[in-house]
Amino acid sequence: MDIPFQQTREWQKLQNELGEKSFFEESTDYTYLAINKQTKFGNYLYLPYGPYAKTKSGFDKAMEALLSLARREGAIFIRIEPQSPKIASQWLKRKNAKKTKDLNPRETWVLDLDQPDEQIISNFTQGTRTCFNQFPKKGITITTSKNTSDIHYLIDLQQRLAKKKNIGIYSEDYYVKELSQDFATLYLAHFDSKKMEVLPDWVTELEKSQPSKKANKVIASSLFFDYGDTRYYMQSASDNDYRRLPATVAILTTAIFDAKKIGLKHLDFWGIAPDDAPTFHPWAGFTKFKKSFGGHEVQYCGTYDVILHRNKYRLYNLARKANRTIRKLKRR
Repeated sequence: MDIPFQQTREWQKLQNELGEKSFFEESTDYTYLAINKQTKFGNYLYLPYGPYAKTKSGFDKAMEALLSLARREGAIFIRIEPQSPKIASQWLKRKNAKKTKDLNPRETWVLDLDQPDEQIISNFTQGTRTCFNQFPKKGITITTSKNTSDIHYLIDLQQRLAKKKNIGIYSEDYYVKELSQDFATLYLAHFDSKKMEVLPDWVTELEKSQPSKKANKVIASSLFFDYGDTRYYMQSASDNDYRRLPATVAILTTAIFDAKKIGLKHLDFWGIAPDDAPTFHPWAGFTKFKKSFGGHEVQYCGTYDVILHRNKYRLYNLARKANRTIRKLKRR
């Protein structure tokens, strides 16, 4: 188990640029990045996928250090997301540790890149393998960018998706600051109907009805982060008008083999639905999609709150539930 990306100085740099107050500590036994979050009832410390330790004793030392920090900062609670259930089990069973709604995914899907290209391709499902083989014939080309002015492609696509599904997305400033980091790369799927071997009627009709749809349009975009030996599949969106084209498969397969070429060992697809999730789970569709590339599941502990001030925590929790209900009602 390697140190989580969200517990590094690189992640702290991004958080600081986003205006967050954070605390980073590194020792031979543990590492933690704690982000100070403010609420109207007081502040708390949030450790995305942290703290990190290789042993139970190291985790105990990390928590003792965090408790001292929390007391100095007057925190109501510490929100932790330890990755190893075995290492963190004793702490998670304490009376003042409460399971809460997961912020970062508890289950993720990882593809090992340390194998021949042919083996990676053979592990794709038949449908994904067909899309991979055919996407150049479908008029799709893939480019990459680190230019923050190109982030508008992802933002525009996500805004259309958010409007259709009535969901929230990050701010433009958030995306710009993400892409400005050394670890970030934006992948773009371009479509040009002139490059199609066979031009379907639906494409012809679409371009007639929407002339702006012509001329090498970006129809999908994804943001990837590289850290250590892993590439992470982060934000992504595609143009629903072109859902019959394999744009997202084209991006992901290109990103997979690009990562392999530069010596990375894993591609982390990020969150998936649990194995026992119902078919109507909101992540069911993209979970099936991610698993179609081959790979294996990795499970973490989930999100827990270590409570320091129970009354303030109770008020915070009530307000949190109320805000969640209000947001749901506004989206209807």
